[in-house]
Amino acid sequence: MQKKKVVIGLSGGVDSSVAAYVLKEQGYEVIGLFMKNWHDTTGVLKADCPWLDDQFDAKAVAMKLGIPFHTVDLSDFYRQRVVDYMFAEYEKGRTPNPDVLCNREIKFDVFMDKALELGADYVATGHYCRKETVMVDGKEVHRLLAGSDDNKDQSYFLCQLSQAQLAKALFPIGDIVKPEVRRIANELNLITAHKKDSQGICFVGKVDLPVFLQQKLEPKKGRVFIVDKDSELFVRDWSKAELENPEDEVLEELSKPYAFHPKYGKKIGDHNGAHFYTIGQRKGLNIGGFPEPLFIIGTNVEYNQVYAGMGKEHPGLFRKVLRIMPDEIHWVREDLAMNVGESRRLNLRIRYRQPLQKGILHCRENGMFLVFDEAQRGITAGQFASWYDEDELIGSGVIS
Repeated sequence: MQKKKVVIGLSGGVDSSVAAYVLKEQGYEVIGLFMKNWHDTTGVLKADCPWLDDQFDAKAVAMKLGIPFHTVDLSDFYRQRVVDYMFAEYEKGRTPNPDVLCNREIKFDVFMDKALELGADYVATGHYCRKETVMVDGKEVHRLLAGSDDNKDQSYFLCQLSQAQLAKALFPIGDIVKPEVRRIANELNLITAHKKDSQGICFVGKVDLPVFLQQKLEPKKGRVFIVDKDSELFVRDWSKAELENPEDEVLEELSKPYAFHPKYGKKIGDHNGAHFYTIGQRKGLNIGGFPEPLFIIGTNVEYNQVYAGMGKEHPGLFRKVLRIMPDEIHWVREDLAMNVGESRRLNLRIRYRQPLQKGILHCRENGMFLVFDEAQRGITAGQFASWYDEDELIGSGVIS
């Protein structure tokens, strides 16, 4: 019987290296494919590995494992679909998640097309998540499950994948924990065994964000206002959203970000552009002299204002309800999609590595509303919220 062919995205990191080894052990014909997605170093912190080092390591791993190795340049697609989207979102005062975009638009789309051109039956990555295929009403359905390593579960980054993309995807290390991955790499004497995990923006690396964004977004001097924790601005009756069937108007009102205005605060300094800041951010204001650290609690790009609060428990950082617009709702499990008027209790997550939170989804004409049992810190427009049935990620959407 002919071996199934798998193209693995070899990134030059330890996870994809071991994933390639596991696939080989499982009897697949494995091909390593390195993606060159970014070669502009503007704003990239120099200590971070440039793509040439990663390519060298990926090639060395392929040689060690005895698998063919190819490089594909997807930088034009990456710029158009990920980086340009990032700039556009920051300009609107939203904070995008490039890693989620990169998986949906690059790794499991353009890259997948290149892999299929090489005759691949499947495309594999070194993500810490699992896939399970089940039959539902006589049809194959692919389940996206959390990785076995609770500390490294990366299912959130794949929250925008479709059934068609999952059908061709393999995640060979999803049921292995990180220390074991390191041990295997060490035992195999792979060059990546002790390499640090990459950080920062997918394929760009660790960046000085304002410097990186200044490629497209102009610095604009504006004012920073501090808002007291006892401000009337933060008085909201969250209990109205906790009713069994809250009204649409109530959900819509409670899901709105706080309506910051200079009248609620006092000026404490200047900034270089509201679009360079995000909710929950602590560093970058460079304003001292307060008994507790300052955190960004709101921005207004239209008027170029930044609002800060003192202390990590400031009420301006917390909300219990968020909204996803109807056209931004995505179901990984289309067969489990909710109908308008339906409510469902699920596990929720608004960022990578956040422990799953309890809450209720309300599907309404004017969007999907997530009502959390506990107030959430740093709900940020432009980021992705995802929802799980136990440890299966079934849907996601962009926070409005």
